[in-house]
Amino acid sequence: MKILSAEQIREADKYTIENEPIKSIDLMERASRAFVLWFESNFNRDRNVYIFCGTGNNGGDGMAIGRILSFRKWTVKTITVKKSAKRSQDFTINYLKLAEVRQVDNIEKKADLNFNINENSIVIDAIFGSGLVREIKGIYAEVIDFLNNTGATIISVDVPSGLFIDTLSPKKTVIKADHVLSFQLPKLAFLVPENSNFIKNWSIANIGLDQDFINAQQTNYEYIDHDFVGQLIRPRRKFDHKTNFGRIMLMSGSYGKMGACILCAKASMKAGAGLVTAHIPKCGYDILQTTIPEVMTSTDFEKRFLTAIPELDPYDAIGIGPGIGQNIDTYEVIAQLLDHYHKPIVFDADAINIIADEQSFMRKLPEGSILTPHPGEFKRLVGFWNDDFERLEQQIAISKEFKTYIVLKGAHTSISTPEGKVYFNSTGNPGMATGGSGDVLTGIITALLGQQYPPEHAAVLGVYLHGLAADLAVEQLGEEGLIASDIIDYLPKAFNKVKNQSGKFGDPA
Repeated sequence: MKILSAEQIREADKYTIENEPIKSIDLMERASRAFVLWFESNFNRDRNVYIFCGTGNNGGDGMAIGRILSFRKWTVKTITVKKSAKRSQDFTINYLKLAEVRQVDNIEKKADLNFNINENSIVIDAIFGSGLVREIKGIYAEVIDFLNNTGATIISVDVPSGLFIDTLSPKKTVIKADHVLSFQLPKLAFLVPENSNFIKNWSIANIGLDQDFINAQQTNYEYIDHDFVGQLIRPRRKFDHKTNFGRIMLMSGSYGKMGACILCAKASMKAGAGLVTAHIPKCGYDILQTTIPEVMTSTDFEKRFLTAIPELDPYDAIGIGPGIGQNIDTYEVIAQLLDHYHKPIVFDADAINIIADEQSFMRKLPEGSILTPHPGEFKRLVGFWNDDFERLEQQIAISKEFKTYIVLKGAHTSISTPEGKVYFNSTGNPGMATGGSGDVLTGIITALLGQQYPPEHAAVLGVYLHGLAADLAVEQLGEEGLIASDIIDYLPKAFNKVKNQSGKFGDPA
């Protein structure tokens, strides 16, 4: 699902109006009815509803929503916030339609904010839409501050008022929405951590914008959805055997951190790897052999940490990092690996920390390698950033410069490509904030890479399935009780859900 800029969204509206064809006021009506349909499926009529509208087209949506909810027997008060007499044509039409059946209140100064809104109320925010590019001041800022302090449930139409959708927003004048119903497509601003205070939850309503026009738009940003991922999974053929699904090597573990290796290796098996070998320090031999009998072991000469690489030629993919520590001899392991293995490698955890500390290693990364840092590890790689939009720019720059894929973990994990494209994940939940979940992801991605998925597909599919498995686990276990092993246990169900619901797969390898 594409993520478009504010300008592209305006052009999509315009193209739809001209080519469907449909009048702009009728497209507004369609969007407003889609909002009401969603709203009525999520809220009960026993709460008072206050709709705050600007005088542009977002306010026109609010006026239409107020009219439709009134006809459907909701207790609704609709309020216009106005600083000048300027109004959009479609706002005016819907304002007059509503005024025929219900009183519309007006706010022009702070003293007009005398509404009895409390925590049992619902506020629908339709003050400003996605085209906003200036800081909000005056009565608009006072209204936003008032609403944010009412304790009411706030629902924003398309975008929280005051939020810029393509760049950093001023933080003092943005609605703090409990939910946002975005029309047709997600917005980039929804996907950066910096805006989490303004968007607790969001959903998408299809309002029938021209899909051919949307498909033709050029954008570097994509939101990973179920249909897209379903096309990536390859079906298995009747006469396939284990070597068809990859020989992979996982270099992981150290004294006291063998659990990371176990999680990574078991996830690789559950993600379909044909043969998995773990290269580990000697201290982990008995642990691994008794815990995961399906996984072969290769032991280092050193007992407590890794000091050398094994023979690498037999392996289709290598993952390194979970639990390896940062002993000085382990730096040499990374150096040897980069000198002797030239296929894409998955780097995680302390492997990333070592690369960040020894920046010359970045120049040696095999083309197409996948790095899976959390924000702290990413900061060690690139240094300081002023905001999350700048962090995104740095992520893209690293991928392009070193021809690597960066999987920056977190809510809506972002995956940047050497071509400058970024995918944002749609699965996952806060229960994944637990030790070992990153080790599981490394195992999944390495397994997919070993099965000859291109690095881009291995990263996108791995991240999506990782989050989906956690979502399925949380349905039974809750967020607080989720541990990394649960993600592994639900991984086969995640594969099956994608295959069963998509009904279409990519070509066999």
